[in-house]
Amino acid sequence: MILDEQSLFSNKQAVTATCVSENVLDFGKREVAFGTPVELFIQSSETFNNLTSLTIKVQSATDEAFTNAVDLVESTMALADLAKGAEANIKFLPKGNLGFMRLQYVVTGDAPTTGKILAGICDGIQQSFHN
Repeated sequence: MILDEQSLFSNKQAVTATCVSENVLDFGKREVAFGTPVELFIQSSETFNNLTSLTIKVQSATDEAFTNAVDLVESTMALADLAKGAEANIKFLPKGNLGFMRLQYVVTGDAPTTGKILAGICDGIQQSFHN
């Protein structure tokens, strides 16, 4: 798998409350979901504690401030599924790009004191092995 620092939403970002990704990606006004799917990698890089579940949303907006953010897709993971190395089931950027994209992390239950996310556009997800 290949990750590029300029295409990361979160680089081992601590998620201790509901928040958004530390980076916003500018895709321009074109739809990114046409043609070859753009692979998205979202992984827990540190085991989470305390919370009941974490919902990860891909959001898009016409401005970088996300004045009118639109949720494109979401995935909810229970605490038991948030060990280090766990991956969210969102594997590709969804259709609906308005120009800018970010991730939102919604914590349900008690605030975690541990838990980090690595997320971004990637090339060649680890499971894609060719012989």
